[in-house]
Amino acid sequence: MKLYIVATPIGNLQDITLRALEVLKSVPLIICEDTRTSQKLLNAHEIERPRLESYHQHSKPEKVKYILNLLDEVGSAALITDAGTPGISDPGNMLIAEAVKKFGQGCQIIPIPGPSAIVSALSISGFPTDKFSFFGFMPHKKGKETVIKNILNNKETSIFYESTHRIIKTLEKFKELDHKRQIIVCRELTKKFETIYRGTVEDVLHKIETGNSKGEFVVVVHS
Repeated sequence: MKLYIVATPIGNLQDITLRALEVLKSVPLIICEDTRTSQKLLNAHEIERPRLESYHQHSKPEKVKYILNLLDEVGSAALITDAGTPGISDPGNMLIAEAVKKFGQGCQIIPIPGPSAIVSALSISGFPTDKFSFFGFMPHKKGKETVIKNILNNKETSIFYESTHRIIKTLEKFKELDHKRQIIVCRELTKKFETIYRGTVEDVLHKIETGNSKGEFVVVVHS
């Protein structure tokens, strides 16, 4: 029995590996975050065969059990997310843990590496990357200032995700605490309107305020 953990494009549908396409074409079952989003990817690469089964952060334990029973029945499946690598700020890690718990050595968990917003942002930052800390999605309200202080006190490069609705307020809090800290803000990575903002927190905040704050953001903070 095999469960493939397949990274998918974070924006540009051409950013998928040949191996990932091979796996997606070969497995009888694809476990995905949103079947509509995944179907667009499959259509773009003319993949018609697999059955799609949704699994996301709101899936109940009964759904996990159902999916694992399906895996046991069909023998192999691919786990994908809407964008990027499953299990990274994504509930895929919980499904993997349950598969290991249920099947043990009877199920091979096979990584099919590829796109990652974290690595993509770090690769163009110019900041030290021999060590870095990933903070996932910034808290909405409670605990946000504590996380920001931890980032500013971190001795390593820090990276986190932020949404279009909160990027301005989050950067305003960074500015309040350390307006001269060097940061990189990546907006809509690999997509048509990809934008990279570089400079101090103060400078980048001004650029976003006077530019475009819509989209998905990855923020890299110098130590």
